Amino acid sequence: MPAILWVVRHGQSAGNVARDFAEAEGLSVIDIAWRDIDVPLSELGVEQSRSLARWFGHLPDDARPEVVLCSPYVRAVQTAEAIAHGAGGALQLRLDERLREKEFGILDRLTRHGIQQKYPELDEQRGHVGKFYFRPPGGESWCDVILRLRSLVEMIAREYAGKRVLIVAHQVIVNCMRYLVENLTEARILEIDRMGDVPNCGVTSYRLEPGPDSIEQLVLDHENLVAPLEQAGTPVTTAADVPAAAKP
Repeated sequence: MPAILWVVRHGQSAGNVARDFAEAEGLSVIDIAWRDIDVPLSELGVEQSRSLARWFGHLPDDARPEVVLCSPYVRAVQTAEAIAHGAGGALQLRLDERLREKEFGILDRLTRHGIQQKYPELDEQRGHVGKFYFRPPGGESWCDVILRLRSLVEMIAREYAGKRVLIVAHQVIVNCMRYLVENLTEARILEIDRMGDVPNCGVTSYRLEPGPDSIEQLVLDHENLVAPLEQAGTPVTTAADVPAAAKP
């Protein structure tokens, strides 16, 4: 396994801002023009990414990331590029589609109100089944996301053993990685999820340490750390990710 593993959510996106507005106004549809993959960072998201980049840049040379694995979505790439630049050196940035946002299918761009209004039966089914197993038509459940992440974890163990690895992705990815790395149950990861959204540019990190029978294992070091933003005086945001897609 890697010596250190950081899992970071991207900075605040324009989609986060649009969703906040739609929810506050009681709208059914989130008004956003981009495909989900093309949604960029907001101005605050850019500031958050730069603050986090400076924090990584101030780490000792032998404690900084050596490789960055990143979702191909624009908001994640912008965050990862800021960190790679701020951390200095020739950081290897590797895009991996397995780190993409959870796919929402026919629920794209709908607020909770919109889902209840347009698809009341699906809303009832989601409430009964729970988000861990519920798969909207054309979309993914958390289990589907976890399935693609299992092969990513295997790749990290195979190609980056002993390295310091940074992952930049999305809220669901952060939680699903925690499920895998910490060997959690459905009940426990959903309990964590109910405690609040993953902060934009929040850092969850693990360090390789000896475990039982001298078998090394990744141990949780920081959970949704926002100190890098607070130290820089940058506002912390925790808006949920947006189920966004291209407008017709």
